[in-house]
Amino acid sequence: MLPLLLLLACPSPQTTTADPALPERCEDGATLFGRPEAATGLSESECGDTCACQGQAWTAPTYDAAAIADLLRWELATPYAPVTDDPYAEPDPPAEAEDAVCGFLALDDERYQLQTYDDLDQAQAAGARLTHTGACGVCSTLEDLAVYVTVTDLTEPVRACGLEHMGGTAEEHLACLEALGFTTPCAWIWYWNTRNTQAQCLAECLAALDQPYNLPDGSLNPCLQCDEDQSGPVFKAVAGRTRRNTGLPNAICRPCGEVTPIEHRYE
Repeated sequence: MLPLLLLLACPSPQTTTADPALPERCEDGATLFGRPEAATGLSESECGDTCACQGQAWTAPTYDAAAIADLLRWELATPYAPVTDDPYAEPDPPAEAEDAVCGFLALDDERYQLQTYDDLDQAQAAGARLTHTGACGVCSTLEDLAVYVTVTDLTEPVRACGLEHMGGTAEEHLACLEALGFTTPCAWIWYWNTRNTQAQCLAECLAALDQPYNLPDGSLNPCLQCDEDQSGPVFKAVAGRTRRNTGLPNAICRPCGEVTPIEHRYE
C-alpha cells in the first residue's frame, strides 16, 4: 500500500464540514479516497471517504432519499444536445482552464441553468453555486449527479452494457445506459467512452475481467488505467462532471489529490 512515511509526514487535521463552494483539491495522504466494495480490492484502512483538505479532515457526505429527490426536482432550462458524433474521432480537446468551475444558477424554484465560469470568484459574483470544478458538460446536470450519488459502482453496470451490446446497435447500448438513470446526452458520452476503450484497451480489459479495480499498491488495474489514459481526457472534456471533481467517493479508490471537496445542497 502507500508508504507509511506519508502518514507520518501529515499532521492530524481537525474534522470539519467543507464550505459548499470550496474549489481547492485535497492533499494526497497515506490512504486513498473512495468507498470500497467487494470489487475494489482494498480495505477500509487503505481507502476511505475522508481526506485532508486545506489542513482539515473533510469527510464526503452521504445523501439520503430526500436529498436525491431534491436533486431530481430541478429542471435544466436549456438541456444539452445528444453527443451523436464520436468525439474520439475529433482532434484532442484543448487543455482545461486551471481555475474554471461549473456553476448552478437557480432561475426560479424549479428551473436552473449551468454555466462555466473562469473561477470561483466569478461564479459567486454571479450568484451561482459550485457544482463541480472544471467546465460544465453533458453530465453536469443534477439528474446525472443523482446517478453518481446513488450508484457507487458504475464500472460494473457500464461494462455490462458494453459487453452485452458490443455487436448490437447504438440505440440498444444507449437504452442500457439510460436505464441506469443517465440523461440521454450523458449516456452518449458514456457510450463513446466504452466504444473507444473497447477499441484501444480490449486486450487489457479482457485480461483484467477478474481483477479488482485497485491493485495491492493502490494503482488501477491495467484495464482501468488504459481507459483512464486512452479515453479519460475526451470523456472529461465532454462530460464535465466526474466523481472526483464533484467530491463523490465510489468503488474505485483514487488519490486524495484528485478530489475536490464539495457538498451538494441546492435549496
